[in-house]
Amino acid sequence: MNWSDYNILLVDDEKDILEFLSYNLRNEGFKIHTASNGRDAVRVATEIRPHLVLMDVMMPDMDGIEACEEIRANGDLEDTLVAFLTARGEDYSQIAGFEAGGDDYITKPIKPRVLVSRIKALLKRHKVKIENPGNGSVNKIVSGDLVIDKERYLVIKKGKDISLPRKEFELLSLLISKPEKVFTREEIFDRVWGVNIVVGDRTIDVHIRKLREKLGENNIKTVKGIGYKYVAS
Repeated sequence: MNWSDYNILLVDDEKDILEFLSYNLRNEGFKIHTASNGRDAVRVATEIRPHLVLMDVMMPDMDGIEACEEIRANGDLEDTLVAFLTARGEDYSQIAGFEAGGDDYITKPIKPRVLVSRIKALLKRHKVKIENPGNGSVNKIVSGDLVIDKERYLVIKKGKDISLPRKEFELLSLLISKPEKVFTREEIFDRVWGVNIVVGDRTIDVHIRKLREKLGENNIKTVKGIGYKYVAS
């Protein structure tokens, strides 16, 4: 991938952290923009429409959670990825980040090479090809060697057709629609089963297990205490 095609907005109220992140990411070829608080982050993001916003949680004027919520409420930024980079590693803080619409939650300290790898993995989401016939409906989603054919309710892996029951198909379609994004269990229930449907607590786990049996263990990852995500091959 040509990383120079990607704009990243870095947001932190500590100048030395911004300089450190900017240096390492520019060395990889990324185009870097910066902001020192959540309110400026929302303003800059609206102006430049970055591919990724990487920001701290605890900041003055507007914290990262609030900034993420405002970014998610802006239809022009629906394709912008948001990742938190913070020293706060508590479960409740991570859950708040994901519920606000965050795509990843990275805790400090982290080695620069590991951070760069996480960022590149997130940005690979933009390589997912979605075929749209122009009438608002999506016909196919292609990610690596996996094809989701929504018209035929069919999954094709390495050229081999795999027929899935409806809920397994809808669950996989949801996860693969945004690779690397962590979908919370609540979000999965709402999107796949519907808010008015009562199902058992283990329903998602059973469907995930069946998908792994049919597609392999490597693509669907568990994020403990939060939910699941699809990782492209």
